[in-house]
Amino acid sequence: MTAGFHSPLPPARSGVADYAAALLAALREYGTVQVGARRADVHLYHLGNNQLHREIYRRAIEEPGVAVLHDAVLQHFFLGWLDRSAYIEEFVYNYGPWSRGVAGEMWNERARSGGERHFRYPMLRRIAERSLAVVVHNPGAARTVLAHAPKARVREIPHLFVPPAEADPVEVIRLRERWGGDFVFAVMGYLRESKRLPAVLRAMDVVRRRRPGARLLLAGEFVSADLERQLRPHLRRDDVVYQGWSTEREFWMQGAAADACVNLRHPSAGETSGIGIKMMGLGKPVIYTESEEVSRFPDGSCIRIAHGVAEVEELAEHMTLLAGHPALARRIGGRAAEHIRRVHAARATAGLYWDLLRSCGAGRLACYDGQEVVAP
Repeated sequence: MTAGFHSPLPPARSGVADYAAALLAALREYGTVQVGARRADVHLYHLGNNQLHREIYRRAIEEPGVAVLHDAVLQHFFLGWLDRSAYIEEFVYNYGPWSRGVAGEMWNERARSGGERHFRYPMLRRIAERSLAVVVHNPGAARTVLAHAPKARVREIPHLFVPPAEADPVEVIRLRERWGGDFVFAVMGYLRESKRLPAVLRAMDVVRRRRPGARLLLAGEFVSADLERQLRPHLRRDDVVYQGWSTEREFWMQGAAADACVNLRHPSAGETSGIGIKMMGLGKPVIYTESEEVSRFPDGSCIRIAHGVAEVEELAEHMTLLAGHPALARRIGGRAAEHIRRVHAARATAGLYWDLLRSCGAGRLACYDGQEVVAP
């Protein structure tokens, strides 16, 4: 069997590109995989919520295969691609004729699409109905797909993890010396509104009073110019280290040097955070927003806090606890690493993909039948 493989790949600055490159290497241990193949027994399409995926989405509709939803919200993808008329028609296709007025409002408010309202309308119906199967990485995403297309064929496959080469301990020590402090929390990847940065900084105000040696690393590019302007004064704080965009090697070095990761998400696009998986795989405690997207992680392998009025207070309490008890942080990180090695190993994950591709290529859709989503 030959599988076509369609995804952004490095050097594209995209978490999906990094994921796809790792999956591609692992899949080739099972059979023939051709990047961008025009002809294949079955095609694998990687889809995300940005314009890197425009032609991939178009082809996935025209020549159905297995669609991997890295985001279970395509709202912003359509806002960035379609004109007003086409966007409204796509919205109506998803939610019915009654929604035409809502669609117009959503288009007119697209400059504020980082808010919660736009995330309520993922616009997944067309790709879910057309695809031979839809791959998601968590039960929240599966539920969202089925809400749009109850008869869709959905397979939940864990987000894969490929361990990096061991970091040079001397470089790690030097990096920590530049940062200062005795316990470093990291927020990594693209810095957008959904990562709750104002809440993280308010929590850090509390933490630094209780644990003066705590530091906050912000390692990533700002997606929103408005957010960057809002937070610019905080980037000069003595307890905040701002790194900007990092290469893959720099990311892993920063991950090795940090003590914990703050990885909040609200509103969520139904994604499983690749950064969260990587940091857990490195043995770091990760603080998540409580949601279906992180419900597969066993108790004690990460920290979950509720989004809401107590978010800052709860976050500050957990950050203070970790900063004051490094041995506890290491125990949580150890449980995280064990879970990631057991469930998210690249070869095992690729095997699940290959089984699904083979069954779809042969016309035997074993991934979903009826109302049951197949989980790992």
